[in-house]
Amino acid sequence: MNPATTTGVIAQTKHWFETVVLGLNLCPFAHAPAKHNRIRFAVFDEPEELGLMEVLSDEVGRLQNTPIDELETTLLILPEGFEDFYFYTVTVQQADSWLNKKGLQGEYQVAHFHPDYQFSDTDYDERSNFTNRSPYPILHLLREQSLSTAIDNGADTESIPARNIARMENLTEQEIAKLFDYLPR
Repeated sequence: MNPATTTGVIAQTKHWFETVVLGLNLCPFAHAPAKHNRIRFAVFDEPEELGLMEVLSDEVGRLQNTPIDELETTLLILPEGFEDFYFYTVTVQQADSWLNKKGLQGEYQVAHFHPDYQFSDTDYDERSNFTNRSPYPILHLLREQSLSTAIDNGADTESIPARNIARMENLTEQEIAKLFDYLPR
């Protein structure tokens, strides 16, 4: 992938992050790291000989070796090769297995976003799916410490999914079209 394309992928992802994730307050924990520039946006564009798990390992290593007050979380953007949502879900499972195998579950977790995101037991067009629809497939590496701190500070994490679904259901078709203009309609 050429640098201009990489720059465009990051710019589009940052726009989604700012307008959808922060703008709709889908993740109340994201505001502080965004405000203090502690979010890394990285693009997986490595040659085939360097696989995704190696890049994931590098990104986790970067988080481990950087103080949380400098770098809190990473969005690893996968612009090519992960367009098929079901193939992507296998990749998410592999990432979770890799974290477990390395003894890193409990320290890190992977949140996932995809342009065709669909929760099980939902129809494709249900608004709930839009809570996890992004311009590109993304593996979001989260530090468990960040989540624990938010919970310790009184964050009600259990109500977030229902609140986010309600927020999506209350958007007009025009608002959906504007916020998710990168999705085919």
